[in-house]
Amino acid sequence: MTPRLVNKGSGRYKTIIFIIGITLIFLLLIYTQSIVQKLREQSRASVEFYANLYSRAVAEENVEYLNFILEQIVHKASLPLILTDRQKNPIDWKGIDVPPQDHSDESMKRVNHIINKLGKEFEPIAVMNPFPDSGDPILNYLYYGDSNLITQLLWLPYIEVLVVGLFILISYIGFQGMSKSEQQLLWVGMSKETAHQLGTPLSSMMGWLELLREDLSEKNIQAILPEMQNDIQRLYKVTSRFSQIGSRTELKKQNIIPVISGVINYFKKRLPQMDKQVRLLESYEDIADVRLNKDLFEWVLENLLKNALDSIEKNIGTIGVTVGLSEDHSKRVFIDVWDNGKGIAMKERRLVFKPGYSTKKRGWGLGLNLSKRIIEDYHFGKLYIKDSKVGEGTCMRILLKNI
Repeated sequence: MTPRLVNKGSGRYKTIIFIIGITLIFLLLIYTQSIVQKLREQSRASVEFYANLYSRAVAEENVEYLNFILEQIVHKASLPLILTDRQKNPIDWKGIDVPPQDHSDESMKRVNHIINKLGKEFEPIAVMNPFPDSGDPILNYLYYGDSNLITQLLWLPYIEVLVVGLFILISYIGFQGMSKSEQQLLWVGMSKETAHQLGTPLSSMMGWLELLREDLSEKNIQAILPEMQNDIQRLYKVTSRFSQIGSRTELKKQNIIPVISGVINYFKKRLPQMDKQVRLLESYEDIADVRLNKDLFEWVLENLLKNALDSIEKNIGTIGVTVGLSEDHSKRVFIDVWDNGKGIAMKERRLVFKPGYSTKKRGWGLGLNLSKRIIEDYHFGKLYIKDSKVGEGTCMRILLKNI
């Protein structure tokens, strides 16, 4: 069965965003309801206080005190209040959409309708008769409702749901767009990389054919045919590399030096066709074998060497490959690919491994990203910029476990 590439990260992020959104809604609802409940308890305590004051004013038969309570305390309260008699007929009110001085039949109907509505929401508070022996123990009723602040808070959960819902929707659309953009970038980038990989051996074979046209002598044919065979094998190797991307790769214990030396020799024979006088230097320490996927590792090394060649803007330059044990004595093998090219600016160092980033006019910015993935995801090693100075050169380092 052909392995299928699945973007698990995108689905995981969508799930995380959805869970975060639902959790935020749940927490905000709980928090808002707790505030509303506390404010309602305070409102009822205030109304009970007004009822006690009113009852006391009636007991003292102090008209001025009673008017003061109604005008200066009750009317200035921040919540809707309706005072009724013991038969629940409205006497006075404030905070509703009926003016207190309007006692027309139409207005009284509206006030009675509001009384019924408030009575269903909150139990009215009775104003007790200060003279219970003289008749009914209840003198009046105070109907009340939520203040403007509580009403706004009651709407807050719906606003929160709307905002969080928009956040989830925008995030989802954003991730969908990013996913499509990444897929498009990946497919176009892979096609460009495929063309780039195939281009080197094909252009090399075209060069060999041109040499054969110029000289069909037996000596020339015997010298060129092995190289053409190498290029054909390289085409097979390119197809093998791409077939391993996205599937499990087998790592074999082997000596890394012949692998590196083979890649460098391939480049050395083709440097004259690149119109550059570049020296390829090699330095190897005696190291133990490492676990390696030869085809994929060669791909990484070729990408690093090609980048090094592209960084040398002058016709004469030097590229070196150094292999040894890491200085921290961690039993890791390092492979340094260095050059004396243009170098990498500090602000660009964090971008060079991102897909799509390239300083080349015809580059697609996938080589270093693929190389990093191959080393870190497949070989469990590390690929990073060890050192770089603008105008002096760059050193890229690969770290692999020494076994």
